[in-house]
Amino acid sequence: MTTYEDIAAVAAQLADLTRTVEEMERQLGAVVERANNQQEKSERQQARADVQQERIDLAAKELADVSVRLQAAADALRQAI
Repeated sequence: MTTYEDIAAVAAQLADLTRTVEEMERQLGAVVERANNQQEKSERQQARADVQQERIDLAAKELADVSVRLQAAADALRQAI
């Protein structure tokens, strides 16, 4: 091989390597984007779960309060009879 042919072969290899690296970069970018989207989705789901848990806790407290008032009313009714 001549020096020119050697240079041309190395240039072709570098071009192939550059294309490979660019494709890997594109694929990695897509993976990162999907991971970010999944993380955002997970965070939204967690926020919804937190809100639902707060509502459940509030409903349980209100139910306990109603139960106490009903028991007090029942006790008062028994005493009145």
